[in-house]
Amino acid sequence: MSPVIRRRLLEALACVPLLRTGGAAAAGSGQVAAASGTASRVRPGEPGWPGEAEWADLDRRTGGRLLRVRSPLADCVGAPSGSCTPLFEALKNPYYLGDEAGLTQTLGWQGAWTSRPSVYAVAARTTADVAAAVAFAWAHRLRLVVKGGGHSYHGASNAADSLLVWTRAMNGITLHDSFVGAGCAGRHDPVPAVTVEAGALWAQVYDAVTTRAGRYVQGGGCLTVGVAGLVQSGGFGSFSKRYGTAAAGLIEAEVVTADGQVRTANACTHPDLFWAIKGGGGGSFGVVTRLTLRTHGLPDMVGGVFATIEAATDDAFRRLIGRLAAFYAERLFNPHWGEQLVFRPGNVLMISMVFQDLDQAQADEIWRPFFDEVRDGGEIAFRSEPMIVALPARRFWDPAFLKDLPDIVLADDRPGAPEGNIFWAGNREEAGQILHAYQSTWLPASLLRPDQRDSLADTLFAASRHWSVSLHVNKGLAGAPPDAIAAARDTATNPAVLDAFALLICAAEGPPAYPGIAGYEPDPSVARRQKAAVEAAMSAIRAGLPTTGSYLAESDFFEARWQDAFWGANYPELLAVKDRYDPDGLFVVHHGVGSERWSADGFARAR
Repeated sequence: MSPVIRRRLLEALACVPLLRTGGAAAAGSGQVAAASGTASRVRPGEPGWPGEAEWADLDRRTGGRLLRVRSPLADCVGAPSGSCTPLFEALKNPYYLGDEAGLTQTLGWQGAWTSRPSVYAVAARTTADVAAAVAFAWAHRLRLVVKGGGHSYHGASNAADSLLVWTRAMNGITLHDSFVGAGCAGRHDPVPAVTVEAGALWAQVYDAVTTRAGRYVQGGGCLTVGVAGLVQSGGFGSFSKRYGTAAAGLIEAEVVTADGQVRTANACTHPDLFWAIKGGGGGSFGVVTRLTLRTHGLPDMVGGVFATIEAATDDAFRRLIGRLAAFYAERLFNPHWGEQLVFRPGNVLMISMVFQDLDQAQADEIWRPFFDEVRDGGEIAFRSEPMIVALPARRFWDPAFLKDLPDIVLADDRPGAPEGNIFWAGNREEAGQILHAYQSTWLPASLLRPDQRDSLADTLFAASRHWSVSLHVNKGLAGAPPDAIAAARDTATNPAVLDAFALLICAAEGPPAYPGIAGYEPDPSVARRQKAAVEAAMSAIRAGLPTTGSYLAESDFFEARWQDAFWGANYPELLAVKDRYDPDGLFVVHHGVGSERWSADGFARAR
């Protein structure tokens, strides 16, 4: 494989495009942070904070798995400049971040939150460990945090002065030729499935299901994202236009609720809780400890199409956007295609698309008319020749195969790291990031009609004058098969996704930084400038197009109408489920279901 193809692959297969050049991010979410039991949270040193004997009892009940948490960053605060360079290099390894109880994949959001370690963590290995930690937090009115992958952009997988339920070691995976949920025998047909513990990462699941078993399970694009957090957020992957969302593929879940009970939730047992965790967001209803997901037949081939096109003038770039909108509507608006079309300042179009169930000759034939027009376009030109590559689907997540492509994937370089610890090379740019701004909105499929395409092109062009905007066409389900749309309709995700052809994302970030560390302080002036550019771009989008809702895992921390944006008409029922399973508000996260009733310190607000 040539170096150019490798470079194009890594641009497409990373779960986020690079943001420092004005791109947009995407990811799966982190999981749970919680609040007080009845009146307010108890913090260290306050009356009611557990004593040493009580902590020792929790340690005994969890098999010696209670840890005192300390962030590796703590030793760098106040240290001489340059002394912590090795640590900040390590922060670019997402496996290192995930294996530290005191760290998160994103280190903060400028002006919103900063990653803070818990006081104690239960390094759970069993559901009983989780139940013991939940019961302890409820009894002592502690703030509770749950972390699997730790990818929450809103900081939901960390909180100072808290008890952490850390599910990283709960990573068992079991495949089933036929599975029926508990209590569903005779009511539902058995289907092929995979059962995954909450701390498993998608790299591990894809390797087990696709590489080894030759099946497909709908998950996320990032290999280091946790399974439980992604499913609870809704869960889009590169091929969601064909297979739907991860939440829609959920058959059954094991959940520890606020009362410390372990409940099995599926379509036949606790169906209300089952529906709520399918896109209702992690951190509001309980701690998910195990999930069973439907698996699908694997297509023979998958692949990608990669091109960067530059226009010499503004008028030429506007025409290019219009031609691409028509081409997408006519040739790509179907279940075969996913991933991104990015419009950058400087009149640059980046195409990073993936496909499934097509071979290379078919993909070549589909794209030839558009690429021929570019070659004959005069004022538009390729920066380099476009690349189309296809490979057997069973190799797509195969660590042994991908390790031979070092420009596409990177390996966990720590001594003794598992052989399967790989991640897309583009993810190195987001590991440890500081977010400056992040906004998203679904775009309705009506914009692809011939009479609407000019408006779509005009607005995308106007937005790109301020900052890069990207269309994630796999994160809108319009154009998907009827069965995928029907399954997604039965989730808590905002119904706007059903009629959206893409999720538009506009975001900005900075490199790893942390307050008080010399040479690695966050830069608020850069953050303000980039935030203003993102807001200007999104203002142009909203002024020119009908926009509908926002994907909660990839959304604005400061979203004012978050209930409607994230869940639409589903929010009242989600709130009712919250009241049934967590009436005292043990589980509270920023902009989680029911969080409007609680202050940042955990005091109940009037209802």
